[in-house]
Amino acid sequence: MAQATFEEISASDFFYRNRDIAGFTNPSRAIFAAIRELVENSLDAAESLKIPPDVYVRLSFEGEASKDTQIYTLRVEDNGSGIQPKHIPSAFGQVLFGSKYKLKQMRGTFGLGGKMAVLYGQIMTHKPAYITSSTGAAKIYSFKLMIDIQRNRPIILDRKVLINKEQWRGTIVEFSLEGDYLRAMPKIIEYFKQTALVNPYANLTFVDPKGRLYKFTRATTHMPEPPKETLPHPYGVDVELLQRLIQVTPYKTMPEFLKHHFHRVGDITAQKFLDFSGLSPSKNPKKLSHEEVVKLMQMLKRFKEFLPPDASCLSPLGEELLKAGIVKELKPEYVVVHQRKPATYAGHPFIIELGIAYGGEVPKKGSFVIYRFANKIPLLYDEASDVSFKVINAMNWRRYKASPDMPIAIVVHICSTKVPYKTVGKEFIADRPEVKREVANALREAGRQLQHFLSRREHVDKERKRLSIFSKYLPKIAQFSTTLAGKEKLPDIERLLKSVQKYGAEED
Repeated sequence: MAQATFEEISASDFFYRNRDIAGFTNPSRAIFAAIRELVENSLDAAESLKIPPDVYVRLSFEGEASKDTQIYTLRVEDNGSGIQPKHIPSAFGQVLFGSKYKLKQMRGTFGLGGKMAVLYGQIMTHKPAYITSSTGAAKIYSFKLMIDIQRNRPIILDRKVLINKEQWRGTIVEFSLEGDYLRAMPKIIEYFKQTALVNPYANLTFVDPKGRLYKFTRATTHMPEPPKETLPHPYGVDVELLQRLIQVTPYKTMPEFLKHHFHRVGDITAQKFLDFSGLSPSKNPKKLSHEEVVKLMQMLKRFKEFLPPDASCLSPLGEELLKAGIVKELKPEYVVVHQRKPATYAGHPFIIELGIAYGGEVPKKGSFVIYRFANKIPLLYDEASDVSFKVINAMNWRRYKASPDMPIAIVVHICSTKVPYKTVGKEFIADRPEVKREVANALREAGRQLQHFLSRREHVDKERKRLSIFSKYLPKIAQFSTTLAGKEKLPDIERLLKSVQKYGAEED
């Protein structure tokens, strides 16, 4: 019997062998995923400085790769914060290296997307990536690099330093990749449209391989407040996190440890918790045994007096910006938006924002048009698996005078420090009870306002119909009455018609 052979592989090698789990499943999905990941990095980079984003994307045809796929050059430019030169090679050439591991709301989750796009391009074309960036300082740094897949390290092929005369700030990423743009095109255009909807303060420009220009212009320069980094909440910790905090803490007592390493824990709460858990306040955290650490974790989850997380680590759009985005992209006859108060699941704060658009340019599909967003990212795939889809279809819409055959679009946005995605590809959200409840409550609130609008609209339609009947038959009734009475002069019906028209105009 052959003896088993054991070996270790790097993170790059793992995703090289398993690129499907990162969304690079086929040529059309891969080209969409590459554009999406880089655009989201650009939006995050601009928003971190509270600068209205300007993102330019160009996809250029290079040549045929096979019967169904082509080679393209993808170029993405932004006006974001830029990257320090010492971090540029690793930021694009080392998988799982990045700035996305802080506890606050960000589009990126795994520090994987941009590197995975470059890695995929290298796997399929074996061509280098070109990265140019500046933080607005005196110099611009340009790198030509590839990824050493087996060692998960960047290979720098060339490095240039340019004088930044115009004080330019931002990042330019350019590399080759294999894809099927013709099949991916509907999703890519829809992605830009929905990104413009949920980021109404951004300018987005896309030039496709045939030279067609798609431009989405910002509707406002007002932006939401950037999220602030926060500490872990006691309800969201596990034994591993506790061990890590204990290893790095400089504090010698339990109250100081709790106050400085956990979110919204003060002197009084710390003392109440220690009384509840039976731990001595003078105990040094570093001297806790393994059993005591496990007990500490269990007690943190059982204690009911911890304050819920605040929302400073989140950056919701707000009702005004969400409404502006919906009006800009969907041009509806009527729109209602609602933002829920912050809620939590497993110690992670989240906010649900929801909008309902009726009429105008909203398409009539025979079912509700559902737009799903998470941390301002459009979710375009696997709609039927998403919590929003399930909640919307479970609602009794007749009580709100709405039906799926009406031109109605529903926009659902969840923002959180940890969006409960079901897959690494970030395409749909798990139906956690807390999230499900908040989406349902937001739908009910917006549904009541939609019901009020539809009831008024129905009443106005009835009045218009009544006015039409008056206008049509009253002159004939007046003529018949005059003839029947044997008189020659017709009665004055204009005053009656004007009063009916005035009432109808007020209702409208």
